[in-house]
Amino acid sequence: MQIGCHTLKNNLLLAPMAGITDQPFRALCRQFGAGLAVSEMVSANPALQTNQRTLLKAQQHGETGLRAVQILGTNPQQMAEAARLNQQRGADIIDINMGCPAKKVCAVAAGSALLRDEALVARILTAVVEAVTIPVTLKIRTGWDRESRNAIAIAQLAEKTGIAALTIHGRTRACKFTGSAEYDTIKAVKQSVKLPIIANGDITSPEKAAFVLAYTGADAIMIGRAAQGNPWIFQQILHYLAKKPSVLPSLQEKQTVVLTHLENLYWFYGQAHGVRMARKHLGWYFQDLSLLPNPYKTALYQADNPQQQRSLVQASFDFFNQ
Repeated sequence: MQIGCHTLKNNLLLAPMAGITDQPFRALCRQFGAGLAVSEMVSANPALQTNQRTLLKAQQHGETGLRAVQILGTNPQQMAEAARLNQQRGADIIDINMGCPAKKVCAVAAGSALLRDEALVARILTAVVEAVTIPVTLKIRTGWDRESRNAIAIAQLAEKTGIAALTIHGRTRACKFTGSAEYDTIKAVKQSVKLPIIANGDITSPEKAAFVLAYTGADAIMIGRAAQGNPWIFQQILHYLAKKPSVLPSLQEKQTVVLTHLENLYWFYGQAHGVRMARKHLGWYFQDLSLLPNPYKTALYQADNPQQQRSLVQASFDFFNQ
């Protein structure tokens, strides 16, 4: 998989997800095979560029492998400046967000709301590509709603303005995350342009990954929600595509990964914030909390310090190990 001057080690990418794809989670997914892990979206608003939360989202210090930062905004000049700033901070790839369906993002005409204004899309893409010397990629949806799917037109704009690769989530903004991803539009886009196409949406298993690659003809796939609590999915897909036996992690291996992830969150955010950030990840790791006695479930979500959280995770794994 080639993105501009960069050759990825494979064609499996971790999707940018707000509040999730921080540096600890990106490192974990790369450990299990992700060829590229994109940061959570960073606002292009100049007033936020030195905000602590923004700096954490774009944190690249000490990160191994290619560093990709996703930027979000509606003003071409601000987007260009945000791209330049993140290149200076160490980014190897800039990704432009035109796919987020969140209400608060679309309310300011950002994210997938931009798909309604193709002229503005062209100005933003041109400004960002011309502002940096590193590859620029774009992430979109198939359109604003079912009646206005314009992914092909956006893809052709992207190719014309010098975008290095295009990711398409197989839903419109109106669909948000409901229903099933439709891959026909991704297939049609792939046939209409020459730039690399990355398929995204509902890729939840090795078998589905193989199907999406074959059906759409996409050059790569992007995994989002399916990686939450399951960073091993990248390794499993790689084995399946290579026709190798799948290797499922043992309970002991899962325990080691979860506890290491917690330590990295405490280090990255500080202990208090790290404990809070860990709660949602623990919910995903222990997807079937119905198998845990209620005291475990309640305590896992209420732990307020690292020592308590670690001991409860250990106790939970001990329960499953009985």
